[in-house]
Amino acid sequence: MHVLIVQNFDGAGPGQVEAALTEAGARMDLRQPYRGDPLPGNAAGHDALLVLGGAQSALDDEDHPYIPPLLSLMRDFGDRDRSVLGICLGSQLLARAYGGKNLLGAAPEFGWQGIAKTAEGAADPVLGAVPEEFRSFQWHDDTFTLPPGAVRLATNPAAQNQAFRIGRASYGIQFHFEADRLLVDHWTGAYADYLAEHQPDWGERREREAAAHGPSADAAGLVLARAWVATIPQGAAASTAAV
Repeated sequence: MHVLIVQNFDGAGPGQVEAALTEAGARMDLRQPYRGDPLPGNAAGHDALLVLGGAQSALDDEDHPYIPPLLSLMRDFGDRDRSVLGICLGSQLLARAYGGKNLLGAAPEFGWQGIAKTAEGAADPVLGAVPEEFRSFQWHDDTFTLPPGAVRLATNPAAQNQAFRIGRASYGIQFHFEADRLLVDHWTGAYADYLAEHQPDWGERREREAAAHGPSADAAGLVLARAWVATIPQGAAASTAAV
């Protein structure tokens, strides 16, 4: 199992998804295109694609010219029936790649927030693995409209499209289920100046919210990560040359 991981921002690593991939014995190919790493021209050399979060918007082509090629790459993975997972910014990019409209600043959320599965989510092989209602860490301002043909899997009052699926296994998940409490602690320290300005009560809230919601959110996140890894076709890239 060979998985391409696209990281879009310092510190925004794969977290619990990496743990699930390691359990499955996956080989991971991490690229940081915001630092100049090249992206493959197509999906031929990988079995799955994970696109992570970042501070930029899904429309920030001018400052991040790798975004349009990344959109094409996400479509190529999906069109080849290889598993795709976009988290936060990654979900917004996946929505754009398939014709959704990005809505900048329309849905700010921060902290451990409640999420509810839709009926379609309850029947889904990935979202179906978690409870009907659960909490996960959120850190975003933007949202998107559902792409044509996509299935909404989870929702909440702040952002209607918390999770969706296109085809068999192209998943966009707005919430940071990959971020367990350790990763949230890292973000709290790494982005302390930003948080002091934009979330001035976070220092007071964090320990209380982490104690109340962190254990169940961590557990749900690892369940989701393992369920997505289970969708990855075994050896799809073996018969094709890497590009």
